[in-house]
Amino acid sequence: MKNAILANRYAKALFSVAQEENAFDEYAKALHEVASVMMAVPEVKDGLTNPMYPVDVRCKVMAHIAKTMSASLVVWNFLDLVVRKKRAAFLPEIAEAFQVLIDAQRNICQGTVVSAMPLSAELNAKVQATLEKITGKQVVLSSQVDPSIIGGIVAKVGDLVLDGSIRSQLQGLKESIKGSE
Repeated sequence: MKNAILANRYAKALFSVAQEENAFDEYAKALHEVASVMMAVPEVKDGLTNPMYPVDVRCKVMAHIAKTMSASLVVWNFLDLVVRKKRAAFLPEIAEAFQVLIDAQRNICQGTVVSAMPLSAELNAKVQATLEKITGKQVVLSSQVDPSIIGGIVAKVGDLVLDGSIRSQLQGLKESIKGSE
């Protein structure tokens, strides 16, 4: 819970600067790149978060990363601040919270559709259109395949879950049979 609160706080601060500069995509890309490197390379995460290293050494590591990805001065300063405040471990959460703020600004929401088999492009478009109609927002849909649902689909957008899987229908049938005994 504390991580989410801190991540939101930092994301909102950067979001307000991005709004002034009209640089949402640039800042989001930079945050995503840093978060990806931290998650993919344990040595980088260690170099940015390990309290055994002095803060100035951790700042040099972050400066090297920022320079490598040609980050703007605002992003560079933001990343430096995050390291100096010993919040570098929260960068993946900050990047995610920042993207959520951008999506809300643009009236976009992220959705997931899970099916037992890969969906055709036509069916995927129909699911997306239905979710957009229900939510009133543009839905960016990602697809997953999970054979354990047997058939049908499970669509998730934010807190909304539409479960039309055969697995859940069988589970409901099982519960109703148990209840009538």
